[in-house]
Amino acid sequence: MILSSDLIRTLRERNARRVALQFPAGLKREAFRIASQLKKEGFEPLISGDPCYGACDLADDLLAEADVLVHFGHAPLEPSSQVLYEIVSRDFDLEVLTIALPLISETRIGLVTTVQHVHLLDRAVQWLSERGIQAVVMEGSPRTPNPGQVLGCSFEAARRTGAKEILFVGTGLFHPIGIQLATGARVISLDPIAREVQVIDASRMLRKRFALIESARGAGSMGILVSLKRGQQRWDLARRLASLTDRAVLVAMHEVTPEELLDLGMECYVNTACPRLAYDDQPRFPVPVLTPSEFEILCGVRSWNEYQVDEIP
Repeated sequence: MILSSDLIRTLRERNARRVALQFPAGLKREAFRIASQLKKEGFEPLISGDPCYGACDLADDLLAEADVLVHFGHAPLEPSSQVLYEIVSRDFDLEVLTIALPLISETRIGLVTTVQHVHLLDRAVQWLSERGIQAVVMEGSPRTPNPGQVLGCSFEAARRTGAKEILFVGTGLFHPIGIQLATGARVISLDPIAREVQVIDASRMLRKRFALIESARGAGSMGILVSLKRGQQRWDLARRLASLTDRAVLVAMHEVTPEELLDLGMECYVNTACPRLAYDDQPRFPVPVLTPSEFEILCGVRSWNEYQVDEIP
């Protein structure tokens, strides 16, 4: 990763001297290189060594020691005069779309991706159009400022396409499974790096989630988890959920970890922080960690056929 001249110019225009740097896990090994480049340019860099899960997880505490925070790898969730965002784009050969063609059954599809690849969407739309497929790219929620961008907590760009079939281009299965649950569409997932493609089936995950709900029915103590990270805080939701049963209390945390939940000793938790905690990290937790809609099913205020994937507006 090379420090951009635009970033250097912006820092100088802001008369910044102390610069805090924040990287997600996949980019943390670039921290020393970027900090060294800043140092040569006359700045005093300060690296955040804490985990970073997205633009919802800004290293606000470091701003007490810095003039500006530079957050790498994610698009902004909200404007801030003290935070600069450096999106790290990743290219791929558009010909990789060829391996998805046999699985596409509609002539009109939705097209979505993660922030690393959004700069390629216009070209992907043209590529698909030349092969007789109309790919629709839509604006998303305020949390996804780029057309066609999805997050693990926001699938609005996919939902707004109104398509029966959606092509997700990106790595991992968390996003495409979320897209299927959020839209009900047939979802094709294309990993352009591994060059792998598959049709997503979320039913297996749903069976596991329903079993988890059932295992939590006898819990006598429940903690409604509230994140203290400003981009994840959902106090109103947490308070509403806590009001559904006298077995639930609010638990505020900076970091939701298996060790901390084990120390608290409750028999079930409900997650209102990052949605990935309940979905991806459940095997690491000592007891069931439910999503808000799953807790509503448990409490009888939502039916089984009204299951809703957890998103943050």
